[in-house]
Amino acid sequence: MNKLRMGFAALLTALGGVGAAQAATIYLGGYPNQLVLFDEGTGTVKQKVTLATGLPVSMQLSNDRKKLYVTTITTSGIEVLDLATKKVINSFSLNTPTTKYRFNGGVVDPAGRYFYTIGMRIDKEVDRYKISKPHYIVVDLQQKKIVRTADLAPEDDTFSYRAGFMLSEDGKTLYVFRDKILVMNTADLKVSERLDLAKPDLSGMENVSFGGGVENIRSTREYVSLFNATDPYIHNKVFGIARLDLGTRQFNFTPIGPAPDSMAGLEVTPDGKEGYTVVTTHKLGNKRCEFWRLDLGTNKVLATQEFPCRSRFQFGMSGDGNKLYIYGASYNIEVYDAKTLKLEKDWDLGNDATMAGMVIAQ
Repeated sequence: MNKLRMGFAALLTALGGVGAAQAATIYLGGYPNQLVLFDEGTGTVKQKVTLATGLPVSMQLSNDRKKLYVTTITTSGIEVLDLATKKVINSFSLNTPTTKYRFNGGVVDPAGRYFYTIGMRIDKEVDRYKISKPHYIVVDLQQKKIVRTADLAPEDDTFSYRAGFMLSEDGKTLYVFRDKILVMNTADLKVSERLDLAKPDLSGMENVSFGGGVENIRSTREYVSLFNATDPYIHNKVFGIARLDLGTRQFNFTPIGPAPDSMAGLEVTPDGKEGYTVVTTHKLGNKRCEFWRLDLGTNKVLATQEFPCRSRFQFGMSGDGNKLYIYGASYNIEVYDAKTLKLEKDWDLGNDATMAGMVIAQ
């Protein structure tokens, strides 16, 4: 318990107070080709930025939190938004009339030069379309083109290009989060190590699967995530917090409780003391959605509260940690009080939001 609390405090100190309680800007993807900039303080849309390459499907902040990298699906594009001026400073598409790519998310190196991802290539031939297996792709953001590719090793080829990514601080090591952690050298795109989390160095844990990283306590030195694990005896699923030190590759897991059917990512308050997630049970007409409020010092569930489910939605938290957001595939953001877990208001976006996620920055 004390170890977890000390870990959060040390990480927040190192980040220099990222996520301080200030009115910030919410960045959302919008149909058909827009970024919606929403003011948390006034609850209104402050600006819309048109993306030349199409529909946004993922967003990522640079390590210095000065740029926003956006990938789009319409023309397999990458766009870079300068957060100070709110202007697009780089925009290009990878598609050609006969070749298209499919990728979802990725990671930019610390210098802002190269973009790493996993994707598929689709070639239009005379009588058919030729679709490749997923492979590693390196995009040069200055030359605006793919400069390197590499096949996945047979044991890593599951015909899925969806993954999480992180880079070491020196940009020499790429971490790919799938059913296991792949540790890769960016120089040759070869896997140097596989951290097989099916049998980690923790007694009685197997079948570990990572969720999304925690943006409020984001660090270039550590990957933090909510995940599920299953014991090897009676296969009882539990959920907890996983931490991977990107330097030493040490993996630590702190269990919290029995795992429900499905859970959203973990959102953490700026002081690191409390976490929130959304739990979904059952499907269709029996679907039930709940907020879970967690004490990260004692690893206990402090409170739960049911809220109306949507068929599709995403979950986020305000910059000051006082509000919870339900959004995505809709024209609005539902705002809940983080302490009472009760609905407070409904913000009108004036735009259908994509499932590209939510980024909150100054």
